[in-house]
Amino acid sequence: MPATRTTSNLSEEQIDHVLSSVAGALGQLPRSPVLRDPSGQGLPFEEVSFPSADGVPLEGWFIPAPGSDRLVIANHPMYFTRSGMPTHLEPWSAMWAPSGNDIEVDLIPDYRILHEAGYNVLTYDLRNHGLSGAANGGIASSGLFEARDVLGSLRYARAREDTRDMATALFSRCLGFNATICAMSKDPEAFDGVRCLVGPQPVTEKVILGGVLAVAGVPGHRIDDLEQRIRLSTGIGFEPRDPRPWARSVRVPTFVYQVRDDVLTTPSDVQAIFDSMPTSDKQLHWIEGSTARWDGYLEFQRRPEPMLAWLEAHMPH
Repeated sequence: MPATRTTSNLSEEQIDHVLSSVAGALGQLPRSPVLRDPSGQGLPFEEVSFPSADGVPLEGWFIPAPGSDRLVIANHPMYFTRSGMPTHLEPWSAMWAPSGNDIEVDLIPDYRILHEAGYNVLTYDLRNHGLSGAANGGIASSGLFEARDVLGSLRYARAREDTRDMATALFSRCLGFNATICAMSKDPEAFDGVRCLVGPQPVTEKVILGGVLAVAGVPGHRIDDLEQRIRLSTGIGFEPRDPRPWARSVRVPTFVYQVRDDVLTTPSDVQAIFDSMPTSDKQLHWIEGSTARWDGYLEFQRRPEPMLAWLEAHMPH
């Protein structure tokens, strides 16, 4: 059963271990493997490599849909890769099982669904994830530096002879969504011509880390202690990581979806990010009946119709 927010009588030594572990994981991102590739879903694909906007080498796949002039560029959540997250295996299971997220998230079926719907797909590992290059000391920046990877993916798609003239949409997940809207705030012209954005589970770092502490039984007021440790391990506190100011730069039609009762976040956080977007063409879809965040990442392959309808409405044949 999914975990719920609980309190426990942890010793100071145990609390210190939790705080140090969480801050340490942001200071040196633990990489997940690229466990699968599109061939497992019968998809033809090309291994690709291209530079981020600041030159970091990014590794990815291009999955062609012959005869189609539509492209979806996809990225992934924190700690994931373009292929997903092996949370059914150790050590990843031990890290995420307390929050009810101990199943594998295989993202390859997402690409098969998009391919069968008539979309070319470009998907890539963000910096410090998967097989992409290390950068910025290996830290997680909640979108600040990863925004450069989003810009790099757009430049690459526009440089390829076979994709440069395609209608383009973005499928940006969690950290990837935050990185996308951060990039919109820094270089809005780069998104000229992007038809729409599909974004599962954007999040504010302070909120999700508060959820992590709650699941671990650490008192809520220790979030300030955690922030100080994160400052020491990454050089970046919570305020510069807040996605709501970035959301004010979203001008493209945007479809957001989220597990409403996600034990690691709060509905009000996602609602606040959504409400900050000035675009009038937007939709927020709640996933009901679960407290597991991973169910949000699996929603597209379970019930893809709303997202496919959004893409089709903004990129018709």
